[in-house]
Amino acid sequence: MKQIKSGILDIEGKKIKEIELPEFFSEPVRVDIISRVLEAKKTIQPYSPSLVAGKQHAASGKIVHRRHVWRSGYGRGISRIPRKIISRRGSQFNWIGAEVSSTRGGRRAHPPKVVSMQNTLKINKKEVKKALMSALSATADKKQIFLKYGKIEEKELKEKEFPIIVESKIISLKTKNLLESMKKILGEKIFSVALKKKEIRSGKGKSRGRKYKSNAGILIVTGKDEEMKAKIFPAKNTENLGVSDLAEGGSGRLVVYTENSVKELQQKFSGSEAKGK
Repeated sequence: MKQIKSGILDIEGKKIKEIELPEFFSEPVRVDIISRVLEAKKTIQPYSPSLVAGKQHAASGKIVHRRHVWRSGYGRGISRIPRKIISRRGSQFNWIGAEVSSTRGGRRAHPPKVVSMQNTLKINKKEVKKALMSALSATADKKQIFLKYGKIEEKELKEKEFPIIVESKIISLKTKNLLESMKKILGEKIFSVALKKKEIRSGKGKSRGRKYKSNAGILIVTGKDEEMKAKIFPAKNTENLGVSDLAEGGSGRLVVYTENSVKELQQKFSGSEAKGK
C-alpha cells in the first residue's frame, strides 16, 4: 500500500514537519460494521417498579370461595377480586380490593420490565477491530466529514489536511489559549461546528426526561501518558479509545490527534496484525 504523508501542526496552526500516516487511515470506511458495533454497545439505564409494589400488606389478598371454611368469601355477595382485611369482628371481615390494577393502591397492569431494557446484541472481536479501524479512517476522509457536518462547506474542507495531527504541546494549554489555538488550527467556520453546544429541545421531549440536546463536538485523542490541562473539549487516550468515541452520531467525527497518539495507535495496530499472522 502506498504510504501517504501528513503534516504535523504546531499550536499556531502552522505545519512544522511531515510524517508517514499509518495504514489504518487509508482503510475503506465500513459504515455498516460501524453502525452494527454502535448498536451492540448501546446501553439504557434499566428501570421498573419495586417487586413488592402493591403487595405490602399483612393479608395475602387471596380469598377462598369454598363453603364452610374460615375467611371464605362465599355467600357474601362480593366479587372474586383479591382483597385485603382492614378489620374484623369475630367471623365478619371488612375487606377492600387490593393487588390487582383495577383497585386503589394496586399493582400496575403492565409495568416496565428490566429484562426488556437489557441489550443482548453481541459482536465479534474481529468486527470490533475492523469497525475501530474504519472509524479512524473516517476521521481522515473528507467525504465522510462533509456528510456528517452539513454546515461545513466542501471548499473549507478542501483547504484543510485530514487527519488533523498537532504537536503534543497542545495538552499543556489552558482553556483560553486552547480555544485560540483550535481556532487557528481548524479555521473560523469549522471551529464553530467543533464546539460542543447544549440547548433546550423544542417540543414535548422537554417533559419526557430529555429536556436538553447537544452535539458531539470535536474529540482530542491523546497518548496514554498524556492528559489535557483544559477540560473544554472531550478527550480520550489511545488505551480507552473506542468506536463509540470516534463515531458518536455517525462516522466522520472531527478529531484532533496529538503526535504521540498517532505513534501509539500505529504500534497498537501493527502489533495486533503481527499476532494475527
